[in-house]
Amino acid sequence: MTYPRLDRDGAEPLWMQLMRALRAQIESGELKPDQPLPSEAELSDMYSVSRTVVREALRELVQQRLIYKVKGRGAFVSPQKTELRFVGSVTGSAEDLRGSGRRVTTQTIRQELGEADDRESRLLQIPVGEPVVRLRRLRRVDGQPWLLVDTALPARLVPGLERASLENQSLYDVLRRRYGIEPAGADRWIEAVFPNREQAAMLEVSTSTPLLGIESVAWLRDSTRFEAYYALHRSDQIRFYVGIR
Repeated sequence: MTYPRLDRDGAEPLWMQLMRALRAQIESGELKPDQPLPSEAELSDMYSVSRTVVREALRELVQQRLIYKVKGRGAFVSPQKTELRFVGSVTGSAEDLRGSGRRVTTQTIRQELGEADDRESRLLQIPVGEPVVRLRRLRRVDGQPWLLVDTALPARLVPGLERASLENQSLYDVLRRRYGIEPAGADRWIEAVFPNREQAAMLEVSTSTPLLGIESVAWLRDSTRFEAYYALHRSDQIRFYVGIR
């Protein structure tokens, strides 16, 4: 294999030229996701540059999220993360994921009628004790766990939802078709969290794995709040896009 020569007389620093050469290999697919890069010593020999130049180039690629480092093992090509846009819209995550061409499945873990607790009362703006439908669902993408979401909806707006078949269905699709519910707006809050043992087991991560926690409340055109949820997303496979216009 031949490697591009670096221009030692050019205006661009050697570390930047090396960074661009490695980035081109990643973006072209020559270097595959999770494939190890040559060691610092090997890169130094391959491109006839110092270790300092190599380290600076790799540092920049890490900042660009094109590679990641594992202590004692070296640098690896980062897997491409799917961009999800639902955080800045009123669509659901299932619609967003299917739009990316991925295979999406959803398992209903819990589906029951209950009474609104303090948190649900505050988010949904309903009295404590008012009947709510509670759902816990685990979403997988291409067979891998992606998110675990706990949802509460006022039962008066969705009669019978606790008995509806929701397996592998978009909740928002069901709400539109069965109840005529069309979201008009939503607020969402994002935080970094660690899962408890039960959550970690379902998402197939350790309890020390950082996740993205998203709390959401959505409403209708008349400002009636119809849904509140808290979702845990695996942060190693996605990134969220929010456009500001």
